[in-house]
Amino acid sequence: MQGVAVVTGASSGIGEAIARRLLDDGHTVVALQRRPPRIQHERLLHHAADLADSASAAAAAREIAERFDVRYLVNNAGANRPALLEDASVEDLDYVLALNLRAAMILIKAFAPAMRQAGFGRIVSMSSRAVLGKTSRTVYSAAKAGLIGMSRTLSLELAGDGVTVNVVAPGPVATELFDNGHPIGSEKRQRVIDSVPVKRVGTPEDVARAVAFLLADDGGYITGQTLFVCGGSSISGTGGQ
Repeated sequence: MQGVAVVTGASSGIGEAIARRLLDDGHTVVALQRRPPRIQHERLLHHAADLADSASAAAAAREIAERFDVRYLVNNAGANRPALLEDASVEDLDYVLALNLRAAMILIKAFAPAMRQAGFGRIVSMSSRAVLGKTSRTVYSAAKAGLIGMSRTLSLELAGDGVTVNVVAPGPVATELFDNGHPIGSEKRQRVIDSVPVKRVGTPEDVARAVAFLLADDGGYITGQTLFVCGGSSISGTGGQ
């Protein structure tokens, strides 16, 4: 089934790759974020919203739900404010939770009723390998772990109505943000590569393929799961994003 997919944070990086993949698969994609997407496509629409603001997120969700029959949702938008414990703040925690976790709940609550009524829906939220432990990720890992817990619970509540809820947890991925902090050819980047069992960092397309797999129409027997796309770093205990 080709239908309407909402992808948050599709202006760059992993979100952009997911949007591209879903467009290639024939879906109409609503990119939900503040900035317009860099790519252009006749089936790509932009809906501007500040997802860290609950009122803005809820208003956007209502408008999209009224306009489209949303059957696919990818909660990709997120924020990472890395800091060691002594420097981490409650304000950072509030912001990261708002964008990573609260916005996801708002969107799921908005789109799930129509999915249940239709007897079909696919929801994927983006977590991180950092939930297994990574220094300087106190607030980030808390928010991303919350997505896993919420998704597992919602998978049970929605399973009987044909709606699956899953999570993808990337390891280190070569996004623009990662490349800026780990320049190609740098010792810092090489240390990350050496720590990953497959001896490379991931690509946004690696993650997009995993998301597309969990969104597939014939994937109705997979729900409540977390798929690590991490080159083996979730097993080795190294790496992370």
